[in-house]
Amino acid sequence: MTSRTWTAVARYLLGGSFMLFGLNGFLHFLPTPPGMPQPAVDFGLALATTGYMFPLIKGTEVVAAALLLSNRFVPLALTVLAPVVVNILAFHAFLAPSGMLIPLVILALGLFLAYQYREAFAPVLRARHEPAQAVSAAGRGEARPATA
Repeated sequence: MTSRTWTAVARYLLGGSFMLFGLNGFLHFLPTPPGMPQPAVDFGLALATTGYMFPLIKGTEVVAAALLLSNRFVPLALTVLAPVVVNILAFHAFLAPSGMLIPLVILALGLFLAYQYREAFAPVLRARHEPAQAVSAAGRGEARPATA
């Protein structure tokens, strides 16, 4: 298999995972895993009680998954999903360690895709970056000196 094929497979797996779990947050078609530790249950109930947090998280997952599955704005989708992946890992590491396999697979897929799209992330990862020159008010494209 070529690198391009592996990238597509990873994109579909990651996008499909987030689409599945994101939609489940709205439609509740997957059963709750049995034997969840009480702190994990309490955390989930606290998020649900806010009334906005679960819809925000799950809506973000569905939108980012749609971007991954459609191969549109993939670096943006990966950037948006990064804090979600960190929270999933932290949740399982601290509250439900028996379920670490899926979060580790999701992390591996995300890191692989970030590496494959590394050129898109390169400007963001530079230590120093100058702001763009402002265009003059007349719209002539003449650059104005940057102010400090």
